[in-house]
Amino acid sequence: MTMAVFTLPHRAMLAALAATLALAGCASMAPPYAPPPLPVAAQYPETDPAGAHAPDVAWQSYFADPRLQALIAQALASNRDIRIAALRVEEARAAYGIQRAEQFPTIALGASGSRARVPDDLSPTGRAMTSAQYQAGLNVSAWELDFWGRVRSLKDSALQTLLASDEARRAVGVALVAQVANGYLGLRELDERVELARATVDSRAESLRIFTRRFEVGSISKLDLTQVETLLSQALSLSAQLEQARAVQAHALAQLVGGPVDLTPVAAEVRRFDDANVLQPLHAGLPSALLTQRPDLIAAEHQLRAAQANIGAARAAFFPTISLTAAYGTASAELNGLFDSGSGAWNLAPRLVLPIFDAGRLRANMELAEVRRDVAVANYEKSVQGAFREVADALSNRRWLALQVDIGKTTLAAQSERARLAKLRYDNGAAPYLEVLDAQRDLLTVEQQLVQTRRALLSSQVSLYAALGGGAPVAAAAASTH
Repeated sequence: MTMAVFTLPHRAMLAALAATLALAGCASMAPPYAPPPLPVAAQYPETDPAGAHAPDVAWQSYFADPRLQALIAQALASNRDIRIAALRVEEARAAYGIQRAEQFPTIALGASGSRARVPDDLSPTGRAMTSAQYQAGLNVSAWELDFWGRVRSLKDSALQTLLASDEARRAVGVALVAQVANGYLGLRELDERVELARATVDSRAESLRIFTRRFEVGSISKLDLTQVETLLSQALSLSAQLEQARAVQAHALAQLVGGPVDLTPVAAEVRRFDDANVLQPLHAGLPSALLTQRPDLIAAEHQLRAAQANIGAARAAFFPTISLTAAYGTASAELNGLFDSGSGAWNLAPRLVLPIFDAGRLRANMELAEVRRDVAVANYEKSVQGAFREVADALSNRRWLALQVDIGKTTLAAQSERARLAKLRYDNGAAPYLEVLDAQRDLLTVEQQLVQTRRALLSSQVSLYAALGGGAPVAAAAASTH
């Protein structure tokens, strides 16, 4: 018993298959992509001074502190969020590979054999008979001929999702660099504030020792002594609060970095960071430049393109689906004759399915794809608006915090002179110690506020660097689009 054989010559069958391969996937019913207009102003509301272009400045160059550079490098290698983002890219790459393979036929090598006995009463000859069939060859199973571009649109959607996931990975890297930098600056701020608090404690402890001796000899009142004790208690309380805040900040930074790190305070001679020289000036440019600078905006655009491609797949589903099943090999009634001359066999089985009634399923599927496209447009516009605001906020913060730092320096100088004069007046008996108490309390507050403001100014520059797309890790190799 042999496999059924058609009269079409083998070469004609191969030519038909080749023509089908050429025609399949030629069409696409996805709507043409047009980027939405920018839903923001053409320029930022704040003045944009000259400076470097953030995406052109690697984080290794922007952050000059070697200790911070080491922390960022370790975070990019060990942080779990960026590791998950990298795995999402590999997940999307595998999904794209699966969808891309749907464009091509699946060819498998198969072999089968069977024997059957027909009893007397079922045999057309009235006599029992035994039949056998053996086959071997190449098989193509239910390969869809993509005349309307459905499979191609799904492949394009998977590709855009892959590219979006890779840009999302880079966006996580940008955020991580900024978080580590801000965490480190916060730690340095607390180091300096702790040092100021400790120096104040030491100074006030010495004052208490001197005033205790004076009280013992009767040269000052008990009120003066208790005021000095109050000053020392306040300094001790502030020092304890700052030590607690530093420990919490160190723990948070260690989690960001993703592993154990040395976060002991830096040497006192290098503890104070100069806000004028730590980070270089940046040029923000125009809002339209953000579309090619920020990985999260690029990812949102790829998601929009993926939604467009899904509309093409939904539209193509309204048209006939043509699939092909084929086999080419040998067949024989005897196993030992399977590869004899004349045993060649093939079959070709096209199948066409035209949807007639589906209770509105295809229409609803297309409407769903269109709504998801509209959602992607809204998300894209929202991302652009959010990016615009982040840059505008960072520019405003940089401008006004720089002014606050200048004011803080002037205030610190005035408060230092006030504390000196108040102490001199008390020593000469011209003023009560309460005046000294107020002056020293205000001086400590101003010292602490100035350190906080200087750190906030540096953080605004870090935020501007990240908002402009600076610090993005190198993009992964682009996926093949063939």
